[in-house]
Amino acid sequence: MVIKDDNDKRELFLKIGLDEKTAKNTVANNKVTNNLIAVINEAGVIDGCDKTIGNLLYTVATKYPANALIHRPALLEYIVSLKIKTPAQLEAALLFLGRIASEKLEMKDFEVACGVGVEVSTEEIELSVSNVFEEKKDTILAQRYRTNVGDLFAQLRKLHPWADPKIVKKVIDEKLYGFLGERTAADDEKPLKKKKEKPAKEEAQASVVETPTSTPEEENPFAIFPQPEENYKVHTEIFFSDGPVLRVCNTREMLEKHLKATGGTVFTRFPPEPNGYLHIGHAKAMFINFGLAKERDGCCYLRYDDTNPEAEKKEYIDHIEEIVEWMGWTPFKITYTSNYFQDLYDLAVELIQRGHAYVDHQVIILN
Repeated sequence: MVIKDDNDKRELFLKIGLDEKTAKNTVANNKVTNNLIAVINEAGVIDGCDKTIGNLLYTVATKYPANALIHRPALLEYIVSLKIKTPAQLEAALLFLGRIASEKLEMKDFEVACGVGVEVSTEEIELSVSNVFEEKKDTILAQRYRTNVGDLFAQLRKLHPWADPKIVKKVIDEKLYGFLGERTAADDEKPLKKKKEKPAKEEAQASVVETPTSTPEEENPFAIFPQPEENYKVHTEIFFSDGPVLRVCNTREMLEKHLKATGGTVFTRFPPEPNGYLHIGHAKAMFINFGLAKERDGCCYLRYDDTNPEAEKKEYIDHIEEIVEWMGWTPFKITYTSNYFQDLYDLAVELIQRGHAYVDHQVIILN
C-alpha cells in the first residue's frame, strides 16, 4: 500500500482495527502516525490484521518509539502470532525487554515473564468473580452500586494477571447486576455529608480595630520563591509511618552544577494537556509560571503534555497557543513531552534496575 496523504493513513489504521475516532486523532499527530506506520510495516500487517493485534500494535506505537527496544522485532512477532494478546501481557513483555541491555534474549525467561501460553477461560474468570463476590457479599449489598469496582477488579487481577481485562470487567458488571438488579434513584443520589458542628461562638469582645498592613508577599506574589542561588532550602517534607522524616532539598554541589548550566537564569514551564480547552485554573498556572519568569528576567517554556495521543487534537494545540497569546504571554520555546518519550522510558528502566521504582499492573476501571 502506497501512503500518499492523510486519507491513506486513516484507511491503513482502520485496516488494523482502530475505530474511526482513534484513527482520525492519530493522523492529527505526526509523531504517533510515523511510529504506528513503522510498527505496522515492521510487523508485516500492511494489508490489515485482527483488531486484537491492531490495538496492541497501537499501544506499542503510542507508548514506545520505533527504536525503543533492540528486541522489538521479536516482540512484534509474538503479537502478530497472538502469543501475546492481552494488554497485561504486553506491558509485562515491554518491561522485561526494557531490562535487557544486551542482544541476547532468553526466550524461555521472556515467555514466562509475560505469560505466553497462559489461557484464562471465561469460566475460570466467572468462578473467581463468584468467589470474590461471595467474600464481599455484605459490603456489596450495603453499598450497592457505590461499591468500589476497582477494588474488585484488583482482586481478580491478582488471581488472573493474564486475563483479558475487558472480559473481567464484563463478568464483574454482570455479576453486580445479578446481585443488585436495576439501578434505583437512590443508587444515583450522592451520599449526604455530615456537617461538622461549629464550636459555640464566644461573646464578642470590644477590641481596637487595626488597619491591616500589606505583607511583602501581597505586594509581590513572587517573593515566596527563592532566588536561584538560594534554592537549597527544604521545600518538601515526607513523614513516614515508622517515624523518620524525609526532607527534600538541593545540595550545595547540585545547586552549583545547576547554576553553572543555567547561568543563574530562572526557567519555568506552563504544561497544559492538549486534550481540551483551557479553564480558569490554567489562568492561575500561566500567571505563576510566565509571571515568575518575567519578574526574574527568565524564560518560560510552553510544554505540551501530550502523553495521551488518543485524546489530543490539533484544535486544542492551536487554542492553547491562541489563549496564551491573548493573555499577554510569550513562550520562550514550545516543546512536546512526546519528543522525550524515549528519554523518559530509559530513565524509568534505570530506576527499576536500581530498585527505586516498579511497575504496578493493577488496572482500575471506574463506572
